Amino acid sequence: MSTSTTASVSTHILDTSVGRPATGVAVRLAARGGADADWRALGGSATDADGRCKDLPALPEGTTHVRLDFAVEAYFEKSEKSANRQADAQQDAPANRDSGSGVFFPEVTVTFAVVPGEHYHVPLLLTPFGYSVYRGS
Repeated sequence: MSTSTTASVSTHILDTSVGRPATGVAVRLAARGGADADWRALGGSATDADGRCKDLPALPEGTTHVRLDFAVEAYFEKSEKSANRQADAQQDAPANRDSGSGVFFPEVTVTFAVVPGEHYHVPLLLTPFGYSVYRGS
């Protein structure tokens, strides 16, 4: 059993619509020490070429809840422009996914409970119209 007084958090994002890591997504981390406590912004990071945030801030002692905010809108807008350029270059039909904005969820917020001494890896599986999260290893 671990004797650490804090939990730790890591994450990564996979864009399952293209089968690749989501690169350059801003991720913010917040924590609180109890269900009635105020959220404390701890900082953030952005996903690397492998879709991982390797430098998220440490959680303060007494953290019981963590919130990860993923800013996915800019990622999908960039991806959509790239897909449209590729389609135009190949003279294919436009790569639009529908007639509206290509982003249904501009932000994804995941809140979860933690206990001291545990590590929490929280992957985000992402598509333009849905997402899934789970506690990984």
